[in-house]
Formats: sequence, structure tokens, C-alpha cells
Amino acid sequence: MTLRPSPDPDDDPQARYRRIYAVVAGIPRGCVATYGQVAAAAGLPRRARLVGRALAVCPQALPWHRVVNAAGCVSLPPGSAAHAEQLRRLEAEGVEVHDGRVALGRRRWQAATLDEMLWGPPVRGSRTRRS
Repeated sequence: MTLRPSPDPDDDPQARYRRIYAVVAGIPRGCVATYGQVAAAAGLPRRARLVGRALAVCPQALPWHRVVNAAGCVSLPPGSAAHAEQLRRLEAEGVEVHDGRVALGRRRWQAATLDEMLWGPPVRGSRTRRS
């Protein structure tokens, strides 16, 4: 009797896409993430192109427009309807886009810490008193 190795979840394209979609769904309104950042957060380092392929066929409700390239630029072809739609959606969320580029220094999403995932983002301006 020969034992087969258990299937590797990374061999299932649909499982990889679900992981990518889960990360993209977690990008907050008004923030952006790079394709590489999404890949790394999904446990797929160095798979930025896979993120692009997944977003090309993503569910309509997913905030795909919050993903930009490493330079902060919209990667869709300039002049295309999809390019215009991504710009429109980003600007509707208050993200300033100049010449197709987002200021990553101000708008880049940082993956949540465990506390933020459990309790939500910290409230700005509030302080806790330590005893």
C-alpha cells in the first residue's frame, strides 16, 4: 500500500483566490495596498501577479480598487473604462490620486495586529489610564 501525501492547499487555485479575496476585503475604506502586500498577507509571498489575476475575476462587491502597484500607480491601462472606474472609486473614498498615482506614504494600509482584528482599530484621541 502506497501512501499519498496530503493535498497541498496552495495547489488549489480557488483556495488561493479565497485567501487573496479575504485580504482585499479587509483593506479599509480610504486606504490602499500593493499587489505584493496583498500576496504576502495572504500567505503567498512573491505572488503579486497571482493577486492581479485573482482580482481580474473577483466578485463585484470586493473592493478591488484599493489595490495598486508597488509604485502606488493604478495598473490598469490608462484610458480604459476600468482605469477610470478605479480612479473614481478611490477618489470617492477620499484617496487623492495624481497622475494615476496614490501617495503610499499616507494611504498604505498596514495589516491589522491581532488586537485590531479582535477589537477593531484604536480610537484616535482616546487614551487609557494605566494604574
